[in-house]
Amino acid sequence: MSSEARQFLLGGAASQPWEARLLDLARQAEGQGDWLEAYTGDRASLERSYRLCAQLTREHSRTFSLAAALLPAQERRAIHALYAFCRLTDDSVDRAPSGDGARLAAWAEEALSSAPGAHTPELLAWQDTVARYHIPRRYAEQLVAAVAQDLVVRRYESFAQLAEYCYGVASTVGLMAMTIVGYSSARATEPAIKLGVALQLTNILRDVGEDWRAGRLYLPLAELAQFGVTEADIERGVAGGPITPQWRACMRFQIARARRLYAEGLPGVRWLRREARFAVRAAGELYQAILAEIERNDYDVFTRRAHVSSLGKLRRVPGIWLRAALPIERG
Repeated sequence: MSSEARQFLLGGAASQPWEARLLDLARQAEGQGDWLEAYTGDRASLERSYRLCAQLTREHSRTFSLAAALLPAQERRAIHALYAFCRLTDDSVDRAPSGDGARLAAWAEEALSSAPGAHTPELLAWQDTVARYHIPRRYAEQLVAAVAQDLVVRRYESFAQLAEYCYGVASTVGLMAMTIVGYSSARATEPAIKLGVALQLTNILRDVGEDWRAGRLYLPLAELAQFGVTEADIERGVAGGPITPQWRACMRFQIARARRLYAEGLPGVRWLRREARFAVRAAGELYQAILAEIERNDYDVFTRRAHVSSLGKLRRVPGIWLRAALPIERG
């Protein structure tokens, strides 16, 4: 095990260079002026756009949809618009030929324009949300840039590289959501970044088999090597081969790191506006529960997709509510 990995598990995570790098990326968005004006066109078209965003959220993310449902109506609509922007950005890559960035470039030009066109009806709601809540353009640009990596990057050598990718595709979403729901302290930024990385790492751990079949391997190659795991081992796992001791050890390490990031990120909800804390805490804890399901599956993420049942989610709600009921801190 590397010294960095050992330090992380022993509690020295706060001094990791990759954390400073991600915080610097977030600070690049500070002080940016508004870049979109509120939609002033046909109100019926705008309402339809918000409905389409809500439908897209329900269809593609049960956890995100549940969290949004716990918010006041206006913030819920805005979160749906944010999810639609993220989902459609991701789709522009998933539906493109390997290495072909033309579709993403066209989408980005429309979605990041100061006056989005009418080609994508969901963008009316996105435009309105950006203007209403003053979402920094830089966060959206960072997300698009990170999603673009999936067109050309198929492997990550180090965790620092992977963490920056996770920031781009997930932490930026949390930071934009934080702008929507409101927060009382700049101290909320660092926990939001860590929570985003934890959520994306959970995705990565859950979807190893799915990603492998798509030609991608997100787990850092250096860490796989530390635990004696080769790409041939993963290939055999996807083909239904046995789960090896080396793979279990590697996954235990990965899950421990993700849990550490949840533990450091979730307390940041105390600086969110009261109406939003339960929703964000619920999203984080319900996603974190996937890690326990991976363990119950004996770390088989090759042929099984870990998930938390609807009943399992309901059982967790009372405890999540209690943990979210903390006094708001300011400063």
